[in-house]
Amino acid sequence: MPAFLRTLPPLAGALLCNVTVLADPLPPDATYRPLPTLPLSAVKANDEAEKPQVMQRQTDVLAQRYDLSDRPIPGVMMSGGRKPVQGGVRVRLPEGVTWDGLARMSPDEIKAKGLLPAGFKPLPHVKQATGGQVFPNVEIDEIQKQEGRNLRRFDVDFDLPDRFTPEFPAPVFLTSHPELGDVSRGQLLTIRNFYELMVGLITPVQMEGLRLLLTPFPQEEFNQTEDRKVAEQSNGVACLDCHANFHTNAAFHQTPDVRPQAARFRLDTTSLRGMFNQQIHGSKRSLRSVEDFTEFEQRTAYFNGDHVSATRKGPHLPDRTNQVAMMAQMQNMIDFPPAPKLDPFGRLDPAKASPQELAGEKVFLGKGRCAECHVPHTSFLDNNMHDLMLERFYEIGHTENGLVQLPDGPIKTFTLRGIKDSPPYLHDGRLLTLADTVEFFNLVLRLQLTQQEKDDLVAYMLAL
Repeated sequence: MPAFLRTLPPLAGALLCNVTVLADPLPPDATYRPLPTLPLSAVKANDEAEKPQVMQRQTDVLAQRYDLSDRPIPGVMMSGGRKPVQGGVRVRLPEGVTWDGLARMSPDEIKAKGLLPAGFKPLPHVKQATGGQVFPNVEIDEIQKQEGRNLRRFDVDFDLPDRFTPEFPAPVFLTSHPELGDVSRGQLLTIRNFYELMVGLITPVQMEGLRLLLTPFPQEEFNQTEDRKVAEQSNGVACLDCHANFHTNAAFHQTPDVRPQAARFRLDTTSLRGMFNQQIHGSKRSLRSVEDFTEFEQRTAYFNGDHVSATRKGPHLPDRTNQVAMMAQMQNMIDFPPAPKLDPFGRLDPAKASPQELAGEKVFLGKGRCAECHVPHTSFLDNNMHDLMLERFYEIGHTENGLVQLPDGPIKTFTLRGIKDSPPYLHDGRLLTLADTVEFFNLVLRLQLTQQEKDDLVAYMLAL
C-alpha cells in the first residue's frame, strides 16, 4: 500500500480505498501544520538555495501546459483601458490531436489513451508542500512603495506571466455612484490613501469597513513568528492585498477546506465585484453570507483553517456587530464594470451589439448550455455548486509538482459579468484565456461546438 494511503486516518483511508494514489507527500494525517525544526535563519538559507529549482519546476509545468506568448486580442482592453486582453487557446494539445478530434472522443477513450490536455487538469501551487499566499510583483511593489510593508516571500515567486493577470490597479465601481465610473483615480486603495480617495463618496459605516479591509493582520506566511516566509518580521496582510481594489490581482494560495496538504488545491483570488448578488462563499461554498465569509476568512485564507495557528500568531477577531457588518457592507457596495451593450435583464441590445456578439449570445443561451448555470438576469450566476466530474477524462491519483490529482468535486458558478477583467479562470486559475474556457467546457459538457460558435461565444463574453 502506498505511504499516502497507509498514513491516512481510517475513515479517510476507507473513502479512498478505490483510489490509486502515487504520491508520498508529507504525512497526510498531520491535520495541523508542523512547526519548523530548524531556526528561521537555517530555514531561510535552505529555502533561498532551493528557490531556483522550485521555480524552474513550476516554469516547466507551465511551459508544458500552455502557450505563454503575448497574443492580445486586437482592440480589446480591460475595463480600466490600460491592459489588453489575451486571446487564443493557450492550453497545449497532446501531439497529433486536434480540438475537434478530441471533442468527438468519449471520456472513457480520452482517459484510456491519456489524452486530456495537461492544462485542463488541476494546477499545482508553485510550492505545494508549503503552500501559502503568493502575491504578484505589481502588488508587492506598490504595497512596499505606499506602506513600506514587504509581501515578498524568500522561498517562492509568483509564477504566471503578468499578461495573464488582471489589470492593476483595477478600477473600482460603486453601486451608489454609477455616474462616477472608476472612483479609484487609477490608484491602488491602501491604508495610506483610502480616506482621501473615498471621503464624500461612501458613508461613515462603509468607511470604517474599508479601513478594516485595508488593515494588515498576521497571516500564516506573513507574521512575526519563526515559521514565517518573509525575511523581516511582518505586520501581516490585508483583505484587499489579494482582492486589490475589491477585484483580484491573481494572488493565489491553497484551499483551507481540504486535507492532507498534498490534496489541497490551488485557490485563485476571486473578484469582490457584484458580491451583493452572491449567496454562497468560500472555496467549497460552505458560507452563506458576506458576513460569514468576512468573519471566517481570518481562519481560512489567513491561517489555513487552523485556529491553533491563528491563536499563536495573533488573530484578528472582528466583532460581528460592530466590525464584520461594516466590512460586509463595504464589500456589498462594489459594482460590476459598465456593460453598455446589455439591457436591464442581462440580454444584449440588438441596436448596440455586433452580429458576432448576438450570435454568441444565441450559443450561450442554447447549444452551449452556458445560461443553465450563468443565468443572465441574476448576474450570470445561479448561486449553486456543480460537479463537472472531470475525473471521467483522466486517471486520478498521480502527482504533479507535489499536487495529488484528485477530483475537483462541486465548484461554485462564478459570475461572468466583467469576465474579461478576471484572468486566469476556473477556481485554481488553470485556464488562461476565455478561449481556453470555451474549449474546456466544450469538451467536458460534450457540446460539439463548431469553431465559429466558439469564436462567437468568446466575442459575447467580452461584451458582458
